[in-house]
Amino acid sequence: MVQISRKVVSAVPEPSLRRMPAYLAFSEGLLKKGQEFVSSTQIAKYMNVDPTQVTKDLSYTSIVGKTRVGYEVKAMVDILSDFLGFTAMDQAFLVGAGSLGSALLHDDGLENFGLDIVAAFDVAPNVVGKKINDIEVFHIDQFRDLAQEMKAIIGIITVPAEYAQSVADLMVAWGVKAIWNFTPARIRVPDDIVVQNTSLYANLAIIFNKIYTDKEKTI
Repeated sequence: MVQISRKVVSAVPEPSLRRMPAYLAFSEGLLKKGQEFVSSTQIAKYMNVDPTQVTKDLSYTSIVGKTRVGYEVKAMVDILSDFLGFTAMDQAFLVGAGSLGSALLHDDGLENFGLDIVAAFDVAPNVVGKKINDIEVFHIDQFRDLAQEMKAIIGIITVPAEYAQSVADLMVAWGVKAIWNFTPARIRVPDDIVVQNTSLYANLAIIFNKIYTDKEKTI
């Protein structure tokens, strides 16, 4: 697959970047309904934030609103998709083809957001050599050779937490530039490597905490 270079997005606060995919999803929904323009107030109501925050977030992009009309929905979709890097396609390796890893391999929607998982790796004999959603699972010993051949720049870690650091070290050693870590472990990598931690267990703990905190308030 041809590698498309992404734009370099700098000086955008992370909270703004986290909100932008929701702006995009909202705009895509409006586009499907045939709505031509959307105001910052409409977006703010959907996001439960202040309209000035929406305006500030969008100011980091090239989206320009019209007085008393708002933002053109089609332009919102096109510009945000490009700005967030969803229109390019980057290749990724996934290590850990267990239940969580398998679920990600089955998620065809990731390609809509610019992520193409081209190979998976594991050590379990029951999965190595098989294909999951047409993606082959290789033994981890083949990571080095395939990394040199396929040039994937993103690594996805879905192994047990105790193996996360050794997997991260392997990824960094063989050219991965960004790691999406789904384990509770906090991995250590060089400063020039991007790491995004997404712990399902941490989010679950937050859910439980909020449930029982709210329950205590009603007692």
